[in-house]
Amino acid sequence: MLSSMKKFFKEGSKDLKRIYKLVEEVNRLEGKYEKYSDLELSGMKNRFKSILDAGDNILDIQAEAFAVVREASKRVLNLRHHDVQLAGGFVLSEGGIAQMNTGEGKTLVSTLPSYLHALFGNGVHIITANEYLAKRDKELMGQIHEFLGLTVGLNISQMGPSAKREAYAADITYGTATEFGFDYLRDNLVFRREDKVQRGHRFAIVDEVDSILIDEARTPLIIAGRANDGTELHQITSQIMKTFIEKDDYEISIESRSAFFTDQGASKIEEAFGIDNLYGMEHQELLHNVTQALKAQAIMKLDVDYIVFDGKIAIIDKFTGRVMEGRSFSDGLHQAIEAKEGLEISEENETQAMISVQNYFRLYHSMSGMTGSAMPSRSEFQEIYQLPVIEIPTNEPISRVDEIDLLYKDETSKINKIVTEVKRIHDGGRPILIGTTSIEQSEKISVQLDNRKIKHQILNAKTEEDEAEIIAKAGQKKQVMLATNMAGRGTDILLGNDVKELGGLHIIGTERHESRRIDMQLRGRSGRQGDPGSTQFIISLEDDLFNYYDEEEMGRYIKKIKTDENGLVLGPAPDKFVKMVQETVEQMHQSSRYHLLKLEHALNEQSKIIYAMRDRILDMEPERMSAILLDYIVKYITRLTVKYDCEHIAEPDSSALIEELTFVLLSLGWQESDLKDIEGQIGGRVLEALAEWESRLVIFQDDAEWGNQLRAFMLQHIDTNWMNHLDEMNSLKEGIGLSEYGQQDPYALFEKAALSQFNLLLSKIEAEISIRFMEYMKSNQQDAASLEGEER
Repeated sequence: MLSSMKKFFKEGSKDLKRIYKLVEEVNRLEGKYEKYSDLELSGMKNRFKSILDAGDNILDIQAEAFAVVREASKRVLNLRHHDVQLAGGFVLSEGGIAQMNTGEGKTLVSTLPSYLHALFGNGVHIITANEYLAKRDKELMGQIHEFLGLTVGLNISQMGPSAKREAYAADITYGTATEFGFDYLRDNLVFRREDKVQRGHRFAIVDEVDSILIDEARTPLIIAGRANDGTELHQITSQIMKTFIEKDDYEISIESRSAFFTDQGASKIEEAFGIDNLYGMEHQELLHNVTQALKAQAIMKLDVDYIVFDGKIAIIDKFTGRVMEGRSFSDGLHQAIEAKEGLEISEENETQAMISVQNYFRLYHSMSGMTGSAMPSRSEFQEIYQLPVIEIPTNEPISRVDEIDLLYKDETSKINKIVTEVKRIHDGGRPILIGTTSIEQSEKISVQLDNRKIKHQILNAKTEEDEAEIIAKAGQKKQVMLATNMAGRGTDILLGNDVKELGGLHIIGTERHESRRIDMQLRGRSGRQGDPGSTQFIISLEDDLFNYYDEEEMGRYIKKIKTDENGLVLGPAPDKFVKMVQETVEQMHQSSRYHLLKLEHALNEQSKIIYAMRDRILDMEPERMSAILLDYIVKYITRLTVKYDCEHIAEPDSSALIEELTFVLLSLGWQESDLKDIEGQIGGRVLEALAEWESRLVIFQDDAEWGNQLRAFMLQHIDTNWMNHLDEMNSLKEGIGLSEYGQQDPYALFEKAALSQFNLLLSKIEAEISIRFMEYMKSNQQDAASLEGEER
């Protein structure tokens, strides 16, 4: 194996050559640690920790640490890390992405860097594609860690806060990306420091890193609470949208997955609701509702974007084909789909906290990842996450045959060819995995297979609980499996008896995906560890991929095509055309992710300020909470002083001045009068007011119970205003378009507007906390006075 690695690394960088030398060093150490007792091997943890505590670099011990893990794995699981797995481990340890083919044992690779980085004592997070894999890997690979003296935790949904805190307190914690992200958001909504569950973001290893950091990057993580109920309006608008006709009443933008009303459509809505202008400011709520109803009707597809399960809408992850547990469409779209499907309409949610997947993972001090398909997106990984991608050679040479695509003019011709191919290969006994992009497509092909009496199984989001078991059997003789492209990702398909001699597993892709990476993953299900196998994509010009392509260009190509009697496109150059379309769509989605990231940058920076504000309050001892409150009051009164400094205002507004200063000055005996009596006195009066409020707060300094109440009071006002700000920012983002501002940079305009809104938010928080407290104090003056007397 070393000779093949040398050949590979000759074409690589200096870093790869250095990694190859590290692999050789681990191999030299193997004999040494084979002689160690179990106790001595476990005790290496303390030796490594003392080296790191002394200030030595982690790079100085990584080869030795890897040798220890390899030996532990041999004893505990009877699995020995191959040289390529060691190489992948070094890439991860140093903060890179290791591209390793399906079946190369990436799960075992993760045990190497996770052990090494856990020695710092700050926790390592291992992110898996789903909860099944998190449980499996924790139970299996966790045995190695525990043998070596480390603690291992599992973080999945439905766990209580105490169980989560225990999981995060472990040296190594397994879980899913969404659960780690939601825990971070929930931690920034708590009212007591001890209610937080996470303890920082030191080092993460992300399995299927392309799926998590790229494919899911366009969907932000959102914590939502219940908002006002608009059930009847959702039902009414849904019924109206069902009567609308495309082109006449609305138009669709496939690229942005959005729909727009024509003038005729808008007029129909205005007539239905008896209004003059749908787009008037006073009808913004209605406009939002009908727009979401239109999207539900015209864009969102049953068994593609969602399924109906047990009387509820369940979102389908378009990249994995799995149900996204605990997730719902935002901004009323979920309720619009429920109305469309005739289901009971759930309460609408309002955003309480949100973060993009990109920004969550950028919280980590260091991060790494594994996948079989990172190379097509290596520039994006480097630019956004500063993660270099290193391709690791396979342990055994690849013997799989990837046949050229067959492109058909329409879906019917394509399905006929797929079924014919399945029949031919199935008769020879080889197992077949048919990869589809949606449940809807799986079921169409299933009907045709039934017509030909070909026994098969369907694996999709509706049977997700059993997917690992089902997919593992896909390599058995005469097995035919229909599955969404990513179903069972992370589960090896092992070949049954005599299957190798028949040619191995054959994979048929029924559509080219919007990303070449997903196609690579599908193909990688066959030919693991040098096994024989073959793959082929059988696609059509009616597939969803081509709907994203320029309509005019598509039309010109269709006019030129030549087909045979079965509908197979013979020319011009179908393979080149498909490649060009796929690359164009990939670039479009990449631009969409960059667009989101740029818009999210300002909000992400703002959230850090708000969360730091909350943390300051959470960390303050209850007896000292008065100091923070006084700080807010000082800032609020200072703003008023500047705002109503009569020397700097040509014509001060006396009514506004009186209204805003009432709360500050009323307790000092100041009475409403004309402005002349106030001029020149504001500065002095405000200083007196500050002294008055400070003296009132002093009496509460040592009152812990009152301090805890004050903490909750302040956090509640911060959270309420932050939630309102998030809604305003979402509206602001919706208004940002790349072509709306002529020569102006839309991102610069957005950041400027976002900054202005955020400054208003901070002022509003200071003012609201100060005013509400002053109102409370003035309504309880008698109680405060008696308490003051007792203290004195």
